Amino acid sequence: MDGTVAAGFELVADTFAAVLEEQSAVNDGHGTGAALAVWHDGRWVLDVWGGWADVPRTRRWERDTIAMPYSVTKPFAAVCALVLADRGRIDLDEPLTSYWPELTAATTMRQVLSHRSGIVVLDEDAPVEAFYDWDLMCGLLAGQQPAWEPGTAHGESALFYGHLIGEVVRRVDGRSLGDFLSEEVCGPLGLDFHIGVSENDLPRVADLTGYDEAFHRRGVEGRPDLFVRALSNPPGALDPQVVNSRPWRTVEIPAVNGHGTARAVAGLYVALQRGELLSAGMLAEATTVAAAGQDQVLGQENQWGLGFGLDPDGHGMGGVGGSFGWWSEVGRYAFGFVTGVIADHSRGDRLENALRAVLGLPPV
Repeated sequence: MDGTVAAGFELVADTFAAVLEEQSAVNDGHGTGAALAVWHDGRWVLDVWGGWADVPRTRRWERDTIAMPYSVTKPFAAVCALVLADRGRIDLDEPLTSYWPELTAATTMRQVLSHRSGIVVLDEDAPVEAFYDWDLMCGLLAGQQPAWEPGTAHGESALFYGHLIGEVVRRVDGRSLGDFLSEEVCGPLGLDFHIGVSENDLPRVADLTGYDEAFHRRGVEGRPDLFVRALSNPPGALDPQVVNSRPWRTVEIPAVNGHGTARAVAGLYVALQRGELLSAGMLAEATTVAAAGQDQVLGQENQWGLGFGLDPDGHGMGGVGGSFGWWSEVGRYAFGFVTGVIADHSRGDRLENALRAVLGLPPV
């Protein structure tokens, strides 16, 4: 383990060290590492990392190693639309067809951002190559009938959230979502997070490990059929041969394939709280409940704002595999955890609860 730990936060660092040790044993002893960053009371109190960044174990996980945290990417995508809405370029309640005339679904950007659009599955079988062809994927989405009348229910658009946002960003601004994020959000704020990894940054990407039979079994147990369909067409999003490949890493799949550091993930929430990205009114709107109740895709009760999952403690987003980013309104901290080992969220819970014990807060 390497990095910096402020005095008084050693319990969190020790818990992280234990997580790293456990992860190293995964994948027949070739599990990859992780990184953790926490901001509290106006400063970074933890910024730590460790383990290996690749399966052959030729690269250590370093300060600048970037990893794919799956749906932790979604708030980064959402912020691009919210920035344009703040600037008056996108009307959140205008029919999306005003920007994207070919779209079949009668939905709005507000409904897309809060997972109420109903565009969560493709009825037509699509090849894995659809992930690598923006126009092909958007063409399929444009012709797709929603799974429910937009606005009447909610369910996470697991694979398509970023395309629905990104195509509108492209048509309004002229830049792809990845370029907009780089030039308007992450670049100016110094956040090492990318949707569409450049050739120069590819050597920094960590391999994802842990896609064993138990992981796949746990992923579907108790889930609705809509969940299985939402994650399996196009195929490949849970296949290590796909997600660890150069084609996947270098294209833009803004619902899931961002790559970044833990500090960048937590840094997004720090920037939002400091008012460096959105107006106070837009941030309040984005973190107010827009959808609540049974999620039709996930099969569980939850709440969505505009781009963020919500609960009484704060807002943020977790991803398949265990990574997550969070702002605790109660604890006034930003938390970013990215991992190279695909498993459940128990590791993140242990880390956050260690932090909350240090801060004198009840566990999550």
